[in-house]
Amino acid sequence: MNVNEVIANRAIEIHGGDRFAADKLIHPNDHVNMGQSTNDTFPTAIHVAVGMAIETQLLPALTRFSESLRLKSEQWDQIIKIGRTHLMDATPLRLGQEIGGLARQIELSIHRAKQARDAVLELPVGGTAVGSGINTHPEFGARVSAVIAEETGISFVEAVDHFEANAQRDGLVDSHGGLTTIANTLFNVANNIRWLGSGPRCGFFELKLPSRQPGSSIMPGKVNPVMCESMMQVAARVIGNGQTITMSGAAGGNFQLNIMMPVMGHVTLESVQLLSSSIESFVDFLIEDMQANEEVCNSAVEQSLSMVTSLNPYIGYEKASKLAKEAFVSGETIRELCKAQEILPEDQLAEALDPMRMTEPQE
Repeated sequence: MNVNEVIANRAIEIHGGDRFAADKLIHPNDHVNMGQSTNDTFPTAIHVAVGMAIETQLLPALTRFSESLRLKSEQWDQIIKIGRTHLMDATPLRLGQEIGGLARQIELSIHRAKQARDAVLELPVGGTAVGSGINTHPEFGARVSAVIAEETGISFVEAVDHFEANAQRDGLVDSHGGLTTIANTLFNVANNIRWLGSGPRCGFFELKLPSRQPGSSIMPGKVNPVMCESMMQVAARVIGNGQTITMSGAAGGNFQLNIMMPVMGHVTLESVQLLSSSIESFVDFLIEDMQANEEVCNSAVEQSLSMVTSLNPYIGYEKASKLAKEAFVSGETIRELCKAQEILPEDQLAEALDPMRMTEPQE
């Protein structure tokens, strides 16, 4: 209503009239609003704003993130390191494979962001008060949707059913569901990078993260992974916003109107903005300058007891398990123990314990 009054008053001024006159030449309801209702225009505005924010902010940020990780995975493809499952030593893999897995997570997030955008493409405009379209032209919704689609370059369309479109915000719940999943992914990616960069002497330290602070307030030289932890906190906030959206969508839609639209629109746009800016900062201040610690990656491989896994086809699981336990007690590597006990001929042992061969299936 405020917008209608501003437009009407400005039109009166342009027309040469007095906007303070009691009898207005141009009326905010009769001439500007012309049958529109906040019940259809407000959710339409939310859908357009969310769709545009995802298209212009989140998708470019995710695309840049995935490309940056993919580049790192290609650069580090020949670096061997130890894998970990349940936080315990596992069989070797290449650092490039590990980072490539993270890149794929972000690529899938791009797909989810597109689905989140598409969930709000149907526009309620034209439904007016309760979805019936009272006091408006039957082509109004379609025409407005077409203009919005042309102006934004996003495929917005008139709602298939205006009674659903006016009353419920299921599309917005669906859209934020995609954002919540993206937030889960970003938390996981940031946390894994944080763990891989832990140390520098008593942690994993397989990744060298760029320093973005002078150090701890009490421990000189202790630089924390602040970019990872910042992204994790953003993700936690977005996940929390998802709970607000879910509750509002379920409880707010009574009969012909969802009265929780203001908070739903606010938190969804907040989530898009938080995710987008966090990703951009993460790429700028961490990913681009992140380095592999090849020496540390390589040194851990030979020490892993899981190297014995590749001997299963040669000596069987039970004997391999016995070797692993013996190596743990003695402090010897699997290779050293196998040589001492002459488990396999030298050339066969070298092939079986070649860590590069362990990173791919073998015929």
